[in-house]
Amino acid sequence: MAKVKAVVHGAVSLVNAIANKRGATLGISLKVEAVMETSPGRGIFIQSKNKTISSRLINKTVEKILTKKELDQNKITLNLESEIPTGYGLKSSSAISSAVALACSKIFKPRLTDQQILLAGVDASIESKVSITGAYDDACSCYFGGFNVTDNAKRKIEHSEKIPSNLMAVIFVPKNRKRGNLKNLKTLSSVFDNAWKLAKNANYWEAMIINGLATSVILNSDPKIITDLLEKGAIAASISGNGPAIAAIVKKENELNVKKVFSTLDGNIIVSKINNKKAEVYEL
Repeated sequence: MAKVKAVVHGAVSLVNAIANKRGATLGISLKVEAVMETSPGRGIFIQSKNKTISSRLINKTVEKILTKKELDQNKITLNLESEIPTGYGLKSSSAISSAVALACSKIFKPRLTDQQILLAGVDASIESKVSITGAYDDACSCYFGGFNVTDNAKRKIEHSEKIPSNLMAVIFVPKNRKRGNLKNLKTLSSVFDNAWKLAKNANYWEAMIINGLATSVILNSDPKIITDLLEKGAIAASISGNGPAIAAIVKKENELNVKKVFSTLDGNIIVSKINNKKAEVYEL
């Protein structure tokens, strides 16, 4: 019998990784909490108020870490609570798979490295088809916090650092969940490549703005919203992930002005602090 709790945070995109398998993200403080309990028996039982969480992703993640024997001898109960809206590009699946992998490792495989824990979630994301690339860039910012610029094909962090703590993310979650055709992102692969190189050299905001303009053209958003946000004091803004959420990075004093831009649109606004904290797990 064991009971643990893992806490992992969300993230927003600086550079979309679909075109070139190279991405960049930053951590935000919206969080996922996974409480895992083992008892005699077998089977994985998931409890969550959020009905859109992928049970396939969770089962696959558990199976990546436990041996068949461990699966046969333990009843695993998982309680998930997430502040991150699902399916909007705010990295909920990366945060969930990382939290589940972290809880599993604490109970069953305490010697696993951060990279092994991360890759369990990344591989599970590909196998359960919740992600095209496995979203290594997303997983890194969810797990480690801060800025992370990654090569998803090599599963390697190329550059990372802390985010200035006086910044926050104002996120717009539209009512309409329509996304554009992701395959078309490849049309602008050289643009995304340039944005990624900027991020790798710590020009994060420039990278995010270029990514925002490029993704909004392709994924059915109005690029004008990006320039409107910048005019009203956002340091940078972009569609996050494959959308349709839009994230603007601001200093506190510009929060209201940026919210006003979003308030003309149909949807919800979420304000989140940035996050530099690494994922945590502890026994209950």
